[in-house]
Amino acid sequence: MESGAALGLRERKKRATRAALGEAAVHLAAEHGADHVTVEMISEAAGVSPRTFFNYFASHDDAFVMIDADLAPRVTRAVLAAPAALPPLEALRTALAAELADVENQSELWSLLPVVLDRSPRLFARVMAAQAGQEQELARAIAVRLGHEVAEAADACGGRDTGLYAQLLAGVAGTAVRVSVGHWCAHPETPFAETFHEVFDQLAAGLTAPATPAGTER
Repeated sequence: MESGAALGLRERKKRATRAALGEAAVHLAAEHGADHVTVEMISEAAGVSPRTFFNYFASHDDAFVMIDADLAPRVTRAVLAAPAALPPLEALRTALAAELADVENQSELWSLLPVVLDRSPRLFARVMAAQAGQEQELARAIAVRLGHEVAEAADACGGRDTGLYAQLLAGVAGTAVRVSVGHWCAHPETPFAETFHEVFDQLAAGLTAPATPAGTER
C-alpha cells in the first residue's frame, strides 16, 4: 500500500471522502436500519453533496460494502512486485497487512458493520459478492506470479481459470482477513496486527491443530 507521503493530495482527499461516506453509511444504518438511510442522509453526515456521493458509489448499497474499489489493483501490484523468493502466502500477507494498517483506528466501524449486515440480507449478499470479486483478482495475481497464463475470457462458471492453488490461496487469504477482523473486534485488548499475523502464521504452518491442554478431553 502506498504511504501517505507517496500519495498525491488529490488521491488522499479521494480516499478520505470515500472513507467518510462509508463510515457515515454504517453509523446511520446501525442507528436507523439500512433501509431507512438515504443517500441524502449519508452525504449530509459526511459533509458532501449527494452529487459527490455518486462520484464514489454507483448506488446506495455500495456505500456499505467498505471495500475500496482500488483495493484489488493495489494488492495485485504489491503481490507482483514482491521478491521472487517470497512464497505466495507471504507476499499476500505483506500486501494485506499494509492495507489493514489503519484498522485499529476504525474499531467502532468494524464492530458496527456485522450488526448492519445481519439486519440486511440484501447488503450481506452485496458485501459477499464484492469480496468474491476481490478474491478473484487476488487469484489472478497469484497465478501470474507463479508464471501461469490466465485467459481473458471467462470460463463456464463465469470466472477466470487461475488454477486451483491460486483460487484456494486467494479464498483462504480472504477468509483469514475476515477471521482476523472478527476476532480482534471481540478481543480488542490484543493489537490487530498481532491477531492478523497469528492467523497467517497458522496458515503457513498448515493449520496444524493446537495441542490439547493437559487435563482436558477431546
